[in-house]
Amino acid sequence: MFNPERISKGGGNMEFSHELIVPNEDLPFKVFVFEGREGNYFRDKHWHRSVEIFAVFEGELSFYINEEKYPLRPGEFMLVNSNEIHSVDSPEPNMTVVVQIPLKVFEKYYTGEQFIRFTHDSKSQDERVMILISSIYRAYTEKKCGYDLKVQGMFYELLYLLVTRYREMEVSREMVRKNRKLNRLSVITSYVKEHYTEEISLERLAEIFGYSPAYLSRMFQKYAGINYLTYLQSIRVEYAYQELANTERTISEIALDHGFPNSKALAKAFRKKYGMLPSEFRKKTKKCH
Repeated sequence: MFNPERISKGGGNMEFSHELIVPNEDLPFKVFVFEGREGNYFRDKHWHRSVEIFAVFEGELSFYINEEKYPLRPGEFMLVNSNEIHSVDSPEPNMTVVVQIPLKVFEKYYTGEQFIRFTHDSKSQDERVMILISSIYRAYTEKKCGYDLKVQGMFYELLYLLVTRYREMEVSREMVRKNRKLNRLSVITSYVKEHYTEEISLERLAEIFGYSPAYLSRMFQKYAGINYLTYLQSIRVEYAYQELANTERTISEIALDHGFPNSKALAKAFRKKYGMLPSEFRKKTKKCH
């Protein structure tokens, strides 16, 4: 088992920045600290084309993938496949590093139509993966001379471990078909994320993409496991969450700027998702800094 204290090897505890780390353009991946680091955070069902690794160094997280729960403790990680519906529960403060790898990086190893799948088997936890992720993060934050070369070397070792130890060679036709549908749905959700502050009814969205409202509704429900209005509301609340945590703008201003008719509507949605009012969340966030 990986010892989380190894991340501080060389003196002092590893410092986890609260800022998103934007990689250099010549590095083919992203690494950053999980946005739910403060606790009291839940990310609803979502998916993306990139492959993600969540590596927990302190605290705990729970992942929900295909309705199955995967608790993570310090020294453990979760591999999230491309187009895999998942949600994340972060009730307590934690230190978790996320590595996002574009799907295209694995194109030589596809086992189907733009498809590669990695295992969630808890028996396959690999200490070397945790060491590599902590070392990549450290090199990024310290940015010593030649760090980009060092990071790329470790990144390619990480890829080697993924394709040799974690890749599933047999995938069902149903998985490939669902992946194809989610690729199509991803184009639609990208549009929603760009226009979430506007009034985007299911009917309007269906018209834009050439579907009937009933068919589009079924696509969301069947392949994303969530209805459209719930998805839209979730996007709005999550963007509002970020503004509440990182700006001094009033709750009313934030509500109106993120697609809510008023602060009361935001408060209701926020409380349902995070178990507290926006004002309570703000007070708690200020105490943490």
